[in-house]
Amino acid sequence: MNKFRDMRNDMLAEKVIKGLKSRNMEGYYVHTMEEAKELALSLIPKGSVVGWGGSMSAVKIGLIDAIIEGDYKEINRDKATSPEEKTRLAREAFFADYFITGCNAITEDGIMVNIDGNGNRVAAIVFGPSNVIVICGMNKVVKDEAAALSRARNEAAPINAQRFGLETPCSKTGSCADCKSTDTICCQFLTTRFSRHKDRIKVILVNEELGF
Repeated sequence: MNKFRDMRNDMLAEKVIKGLKSRNMEGYYVHTMEEAKELALSLIPKGSVVGWGGSMSAVKIGLIDAIIEGDYKEINRDKATSPEEKTRLAREAFFADYFITGCNAITEDGIMVNIDGNGNRVAAIVFGPSNVIVICGMNKVVKDEAAALSRARNEAAPINAQRFGLETPCSKTGSCADCKSTDTICCQFLTTRFSRHKDRIKVILVNEELGF
């Protein structure tokens, strides 16, 4: 990255971490994807039951592969052989020791915004797994809650709709149409402004462009 963008991100990450702390969440900041993976693994004791939502960020840093190949008890929906089994595994993730996810946007003062289709990812963030680890590239840091919602709806959602090959207006135009398509992935909106359980949610900020 450009050294001046690095300087800006270093200072901004410090502000986000301070905001997270004020909201009973724990924040970390690393410069590389490898550092992010190693930090996340250091937070998850061997033998733990680990589940995850659909996080391209966690995949990109190599964390999901490391969990699958490591000494952990994984709950992996991708191994399901039927839709029914996939749903069952998604529900089992609620009883995991650790849940890994990304986020669609995070504000400078530590508010996270996520949009979901089936709702299993946002539900797990809210309640269920004892620990939640969020992998977040600095490209997802925005000024305020309004900007976070806008990013989630107008950037993350259209790109994910295209990635899944869905027939939504945003997959054709690249912009949210506030649709009620049966394919919509904008079913559940989650704003995480405070964690009732201190440090249950841990956010790893990465000085990389990760996810959408």
